[in-house]
Amino acid sequence: MRVLSGIQPSGRPHLGNYFGALRQYINLQAGNDPFYFIASYHALTAIQEPELLREYTMGVAIDFLALGLDPKQAALFTQQDVPEVTELTWILSCVTPMGLLERAVSYKDKIAQGLSPNHGLFAYPVLQAADILIYLSDLVPVGQDQKQHLEMTRDIAGKFNQQFEEVFVIPEPYILDSTAVVPGIDGRKMSKSYGNEIGIFEEGKALKKKVMSIVTDSAPVEAPKDPSRSTPFLLLKLFASDEETAEWEARYKAGGMGYGEVKKRLFQLIDEYFAPYRERRRELETDTDYVMDVLKEGGLRARAVAQQVMHRVREATGLRTTY
Repeated sequence: MRVLSGIQPSGRPHLGNYFGALRQYINLQAGNDPFYFIASYHALTAIQEPELLREYTMGVAIDFLALGLDPKQAALFTQQDVPEVTELTWILSCVTPMGLLERAVSYKDKIAQGLSPNHGLFAYPVLQAADILIYLSDLVPVGQDQKQHLEMTRDIAGKFNQQFEEVFVIPEPYILDSTAVVPGIDGRKMSKSYGNEIGIFEEGKALKKKVMSIVTDSAPVEAPKDPSRSTPFLLLKLFASDEETAEWEARYKAGGMGYGEVKKRLFQLIDEYFAPYRERRRELETDTDYVMDVLKEGGLRARAVAQQVMHRVREATGLRTTY
Protein backbone atom coordinates (compact mmCIF):
# COMPACT_ATOMS: atom_id res chain seq x y z
CA MET A 1 0.00 0.00 0.00
CA ARG A 2 1.10 3.56 -0.65
CA VAL A 3 1.78 5.18 2.73
CA LEU A 4 2.13 8.96 2.81
CA SER A 5 3.20 11.30 5.56
CA GLY A 6 5.06 14.55 5.97
CA ILE A 7 6.99 16.18 8.76
CA GLN A 8 7.61 19.88 9.16
CA PRO A 9 11.21 21.07 9.41
CA SER A 10 11.04 22.82 12.75
CA GLY A 11 14.25 21.86 14.51
CA ARG A 12 15.58 18.73 16.17
CA PRO A 13 13.00 16.01 16.89
CA HIS A 14 12.07 15.10 20.46
CA LEU A 15 10.85 11.97 22.22
CA GLY A 16 7.24 12.85 21.42
CA ASN A 17 8.02 13.00 17.69
CA TYR A 18 9.83 9.69 17.85
CA PHE A 19 7.35 7.59 19.83
CA GLY A 20 4.31 9.38 18.44
CA ALA A 21 5.25 9.12 14.76
CA LEU A 22 8.82 8.66 13.53
CA ARG A 23 9.34 5.18 14.97
CA GLN A 24 6.09 4.02 13.41
CA TYR A 25 6.95 5.58 10.04
CA ILE A 26 10.17 3.56 10.02
CA ASN A 27 8.28 0.37 10.92
CA LEU A 28 5.82 0.94 8.06
CA GLN A 29 8.62 0.65 5.50
CA ALA A 30 8.41 -3.14 5.44
CA GLY A 31 5.75 -4.45 3.07
CA ASN A 32 4.49 -1.03 1.99
CA ASP A 33 5.36 1.73 -0.50
CA PRO A 34 6.06 4.72 1.75
CA PHE A 35 6.41 8.31 0.53
CA TYR A 36 7.75 10.59 3.28
CA PHE A 37 8.22 14.26 2.52
CA ILE A 38 9.71 17.21 4.36
CA ALA A 39 6.90 19.76 4.51
CA SER A 40 8.80 22.93 3.70
CA TYR A 41 5.81 24.73 2.16
CA HIS A 42 3.86 24.15 5.35
CA ALA A 43 6.78 25.41 7.41
CA LEU A 44 6.57 28.80 5.67
CA THR A 45 3.50 29.58 7.78
CA ALA A 46 5.86 29.91 10.76
CA ILE A 47 9.48 30.04 9.48
CA GLN A 48 10.38 32.84 7.09
CA GLU A 49 14.15 32.89 7.48
CA PRO A 50 15.64 31.22 4.38
CA GLU A 51 18.85 29.93 5.97
CA LEU A 52 17.00 28.55 8.96
CA LEU A 53 14.50 26.75 6.73
CA ARG A 54 17.31 25.20 4.68
CA GLU A 55 19.10 24.13 7.86
CA TYR A 56 15.98 22.57 9.34
CA THR A 57 15.11 20.81 6.07
CA MET A 58 18.51 19.15 5.87
CA GLY A 59 18.25 18.33 9.56
CA VAL A 60 14.99 16.41 9.10
CA ALA A 61 16.49 14.41 6.23
CA ILE A 62 19.51 13.48 8.36
CA ASP A 63 17.25 12.61 11.29
CA PHE A 64 15.11 10.26 9.18
CA LEU A 65 18.14 8.47 7.79
CA ALA A 66 19.85 8.26 11.18
CA LEU A 67 16.75 6.68 12.70
CA GLY A 68 16.62 3.92 10.10
CA LEU A 69 14.82 5.12 6.99
CA ASP A 70 15.95 2.95 4.08
CA PRO A 71 15.94 4.84 0.75
CA LYS A 72 15.57 1.51 -1.05
CA GLN A 73 12.22 0.97 0.67
CA ALA A 74 10.91 4.50 1.17
CA ALA A 75 11.01 7.68 -0.91
CA LEU A 76 12.27 10.61 1.15
CA PHE A 77 11.97 14.00 -0.51
CA THR A 78 11.30 17.69 0.02
CA GLN A 79 7.89 19.15 -0.72
CA GLN A 80 9.33 21.79 -3.04
CA ASP A 81 10.84 19.13 -5.31
CA VAL A 82 7.30 18.32 -6.45
CA PRO A 83 5.93 21.74 -7.53
CA GLU A 84 2.83 20.07 -8.98
CA VAL A 85 1.50 19.91 -5.44
CA THR A 86 0.98 23.69 -5.42
CA GLU A 87 -0.91 23.53 -8.71
CA LEU A 88 -3.17 20.85 -7.29
CA THR A 89 -3.67 22.95 -4.16
CA TRP A 90 -5.24 25.72 -6.23
CA ILE A 91 -7.48 23.33 -8.13
CA LEU A 92 -8.65 21.70 -4.90
CA SER A 93 -9.25 25.16 -3.41
CA CYS A 94 -11.89 25.67 -6.07
CA VAL A 95 -13.95 22.74 -4.80
CA THR A 96 -13.33 23.26 -1.07
CA PRO A 97 -16.19 24.94 0.84
CA MET A 98 -15.21 27.82 3.10
CA GLY A 99 -17.21 26.27 5.90
CA LEU A 100 -14.95 23.22 5.85
CA LEU A 101 -11.86 25.36 6.42
CA GLU A 102 -13.56 27.50 9.05
CA ARG A 103 -14.19 24.39 11.14
CA ALA A 104 -10.51 23.43 11.22
CA VAL A 105 -9.49 23.07 14.86
CA SER A 106 -5.77 23.30 14.08
CA TYR A 107 -6.13 26.83 12.64
CA LYS A 108 -7.79 28.06 15.83
CA ASP A 109 -5.17 26.32 17.95
CA LYS A 110 -2.27 27.89 16.06
CA ILE A 111 -3.77 31.35 16.28
CA ALA A 112 -4.20 30.81 20.01
CA GLN A 113 -0.48 29.93 20.16
CA GLY A 114 0.37 33.32 18.68
CA LEU A 115 0.94 32.53 15.00
CA SER A 116 -0.04 35.22 12.50
CA PRO A 117 -3.46 34.51 10.93
CA ASN A 118 -2.26 34.48 7.31
CA HIS A 119 -3.94 32.80 4.36
CA GLY A 120 -1.37 30.00 4.27
CA LEU A 121 -2.27 29.01 7.80
CA PHE A 122 -5.98 29.16 7.05
CA ALA A 123 -5.70 27.20 3.78
CA TYR A 124 -3.25 24.70 5.28
CA PRO A 125 -5.75 21.78 5.02
CA VAL A 126 -6.03 22.23 1.24
CA LEU A 127 -2.27 22.00 0.75
CA GLN A 128 -2.30 19.00 3.06
CA ALA A 129 -5.01 17.40 0.94
CA ALA A 130 -2.93 17.99 -2.19
CA ASP A 131 0.09 16.40 -0.48
CA ILE A 132 -1.92 13.26 0.18
CA LEU A 133 -3.99 12.99 -2.99
CA ILE A 134 -1.31 13.71 -5.57
CA TYR A 135 0.46 10.43 -4.77
CA LEU A 136 -2.73 8.33 -4.75
CA SER A 137 -2.06 7.48 -1.12
CA ASP A 138 -3.89 4.55 0.43
CA LEU A 139 -2.87 5.02 4.07
CA VAL A 140 -2.01 8.17 5.98
CA PRO A 141 -0.53 7.75 9.47
CA VAL A 142 -2.17 10.24 11.83
CA GLY A 143 -2.63 10.69 15.54
CA GLN A 144 -6.09 11.03 17.02
CA ASP A 145 -5.55 14.80 17.27
CA GLN A 146 -4.87 15.01 13.51
CA LYS A 147 -7.74 12.85 12.37
CA GLN A 148 -9.83 15.89 11.38
CA HIS A 149 -7.24 16.82 8.75
CA LEU A 150 -7.59 13.48 7.01
CA GLU A 151 -11.36 13.66 7.19
CA MET A 152 -11.14 17.03 5.43
CA THR A 153 -8.89 15.50 2.78
CA ARG A 154 -11.42 12.73 2.21
CA ASP A 155 -14.19 15.32 1.88
CA ILE A 156 -12.18 17.38 -0.63
CA ALA A 157 -11.28 14.31 -2.69
CA GLY A 158 -14.91 13.23 -2.72
CA LYS A 159 -16.07 16.66 -3.91
CA PHE A 160 -13.51 16.68 -6.72
CA ASN A 161 -14.38 13.15 -7.83
CA GLN A 162 -18.08 14.01 -7.81
CA GLN A 163 -17.65 17.34 -9.61
CA PHE A 164 -15.29 16.05 -12.32
CA GLU A 165 -14.36 12.37 -12.43
CA GLU A 166 -12.91 9.62 -10.23
CA VAL A 167 -9.28 10.70 -10.20
CA PHE A 168 -8.34 10.45 -6.55
CA VAL A 169 -8.05 7.52 -4.17
CA ILE A 170 -10.00 8.19 -0.98
CA PRO A 171 -7.27 7.67 1.65
CA GLU A 172 -7.76 5.74 4.85
CA PRO A 173 -6.33 6.80 8.21
CA TYR A 174 -3.68 4.69 9.87
CA ILE A 175 -4.14 5.70 13.48
CA LEU A 176 -0.80 5.92 15.23
CA ASP A 177 -0.40 4.27 18.61
CA SER A 178 -2.61 6.34 20.91
CA THR A 179 -0.61 5.22 23.94
CA ALA A 180 2.42 7.07 22.62
CA VAL A 181 1.32 10.49 23.90
CA VAL A 182 4.60 11.50 25.46
CA PRO A 183 4.66 13.93 28.41
CA GLY A 184 7.20 16.74 28.48
CA ILE A 185 9.36 17.76 31.41
CA ASP A 186 6.48 19.88 32.78
CA GLY A 187 3.91 17.09 32.51
CA ARG A 188 2.07 18.53 29.53
CA LYS A 189 2.22 16.88 26.10
CA MET A 190 5.78 17.15 24.82
CA SER A 191 5.95 19.98 22.28
CA LYS A 192 8.48 22.50 21.02
CA SER A 193 5.83 25.19 21.39
CA TYR A 194 5.76 24.50 25.15
CA GLY A 195 9.55 24.35 25.43
CA ASN A 196 9.22 21.14 27.45
CA GLU A 197 10.86 18.68 25.06
CA ILE A 198 13.70 16.19 25.44
CA GLY A 199 15.56 15.90 22.15
CA ILE A 200 16.25 12.51 20.57
CA PHE A 201 19.86 13.42 19.87
CA GLU A 202 20.62 15.24 23.11
CA GLU A 203 23.36 13.64 25.20
CA GLY A 204 25.68 14.10 28.14
CA LYS A 205 25.16 17.02 30.50
CA ALA A 206 22.44 18.61 28.37
CA LEU A 207 20.34 15.43 28.39
CA LYS A 208 20.92 14.80 32.08
CA LYS A 209 19.90 18.37 32.95
CA LYS A 210 16.63 17.96 31.03
CA VAL A 211 15.79 14.63 32.66
CA MET A 212 16.65 15.76 36.18
CA SER A 213 14.45 18.86 35.75
CA ILE A 214 11.28 16.83 35.10
CA VAL A 215 8.54 18.20 37.33
CA THR A 216 7.27 15.89 40.08
CA ASP A 217 4.99 16.28 43.08
CA SER A 218 6.25 16.93 46.62
CA ALA A 219 5.52 13.47 48.06
CA PRO A 220 8.20 12.46 50.60
CA VAL A 221 10.50 9.52 49.86
CA GLU A 222 8.75 7.20 52.30
CA ALA A 223 5.25 7.82 50.88
CA PRO A 224 3.62 5.48 48.32
CA LYS A 225 3.28 7.13 44.92
CA ASP A 226 0.97 6.75 41.94
CA PRO A 227 3.08 5.75 38.90
CA SER A 228 0.27 6.58 36.45
CA ARG A 229 0.54 10.25 37.47
CA SER A 230 4.33 10.43 37.45
CA THR A 231 6.03 11.89 34.37
CA PRO A 232 9.39 10.16 35.04
CA PHE A 233 7.64 6.79 35.23
CA LEU A 234 5.54 7.42 32.10
CA LEU A 235 8.72 8.23 30.17
CA LEU A 236 10.60 5.29 31.67
CA LYS A 237 7.88 2.92 30.42
CA LEU A 238 8.77 3.86 26.85
CA PHE A 239 12.30 2.50 27.24
CA ALA A 240 12.37 -0.12 30.00
CA SER A 241 11.54 -3.80 29.57
CA ASP A 242 8.21 -5.06 30.88
CA GLU A 243 10.02 -6.70 33.81
CA GLU A 244 11.86 -3.55 34.80
CA THR A 245 8.72 -1.44 34.39
CA ALA A 246 6.85 -3.78 36.73
CA GLU A 247 9.63 -3.51 39.31
CA TRP A 248 9.53 0.29 39.27
CA GLU A 249 5.74 0.26 39.48
CA ALA A 250 5.91 -1.93 42.59
CA ARG A 251 8.51 0.36 44.16
CA TYR A 252 6.32 3.41 43.51
CA LYS A 253 3.36 1.81 45.24
CA ALA A 254 5.40 0.51 48.17
CA GLY A 255 7.02 3.84 49.00
CA GLY A 256 10.58 4.37 50.17
CA MET A 257 11.75 5.55 46.77
CA GLY A 258 12.66 9.05 45.63
CA TYR A 259 11.96 10.49 42.20
CA GLY A 260 15.68 11.15 41.76
CA GLU A 261 16.29 7.40 41.47
CA VAL A 262 13.79 7.08 38.63
CA LYS A 263 15.22 10.08 36.82
CA LYS A 264 18.77 8.71 36.96
CA ARG A 265 17.63 5.41 35.49
CA LEU A 266 15.57 7.24 32.86
CA PHE A 267 18.64 9.21 31.82
CA GLN A 268 20.61 5.96 31.38
CA LEU A 269 17.86 4.35 29.33
CA ILE A 270 17.44 7.32 26.97
CA ASP A 271 21.19 7.68 26.55
CA GLU A 272 21.68 3.98 25.75
CA TYR A 273 18.66 3.70 23.44
CA PHE A 274 19.63 6.55 21.16
CA ALA A 275 23.42 6.07 21.25
CA PRO A 276 23.63 4.22 17.89
CA TYR A 277 21.29 6.73 16.26
CA ARG A 278 23.44 9.62 17.50
CA GLU A 279 26.53 7.96 16.05
CA ARG A 280 24.81 7.43 12.70
CA ARG A 281 23.69 11.06 12.69
CA ARG A 282 27.25 12.27 13.23
CA GLU A 283 28.35 10.18 10.24
CA LEU A 284 25.61 11.64 8.03
CA GLU A 285 26.48 15.20 9.03
CA THR A 286 29.87 14.67 7.37
CA ASP A 287 28.33 13.18 4.21
CA THR A 288 25.68 15.66 3.14
CA ASP A 289 26.25 14.77 -0.53
CA TYR A 290 24.76 11.36 0.22
CA VAL A 291 21.80 12.97 1.98
CA MET A 292 21.18 15.25 -1.00
CA ASP A 293 21.36 12.25 -3.37
CA VAL A 294 18.71 10.47 -1.28
CA LEU A 295 16.43 13.53 -1.43
CA LYS A 296 16.99 13.93 -5.18
CA GLU A 297 16.19 10.31 -5.91
CA GLY A 298 13.12 10.41 -3.67
CA GLY A 299 11.95 13.63 -5.31
CA LEU A 300 12.27 12.18 -8.81
CA ARG A 301 10.32 9.11 -7.78
CA ALA A 302 7.57 11.16 -6.14
CA ARG A 303 7.37 13.66 -8.98
CA ALA A 304 6.95 10.91 -11.56
CA VAL A 305 3.77 9.85 -9.77
CA ALA A 306 2.59 13.44 -9.26
CA GLN A 307 3.00 14.31 -12.94
CA GLN A 308 0.87 11.36 -14.01
CA VAL A 309 -1.85 12.31 -11.54
CA MET A 310 -1.77 15.96 -12.58
CA HIS A 311 -2.19 14.96 -16.22
CA ARG A 312 -5.42 13.23 -15.25
CA VAL A 313 -6.49 16.22 -13.12
CA ARG A 314 -5.91 18.67 -15.98
CA GLU A 315 -7.83 16.46 -18.39
CA ALA A 316 -10.70 16.08 -15.94
CA THR A 317 -10.99 19.82 -15.26
CA GLY A 318 -10.45 21.05 -18.82
CA LEU A 319 -7.02 22.48 -18.11
CA ARG A 320 -5.40 20.66 -21.00
CA THR A 321 -1.96 22.09 -21.77
CA THR A 322 -1.06 23.19 -25.35
CA TYR A 323 2.43 21.65 -25.47
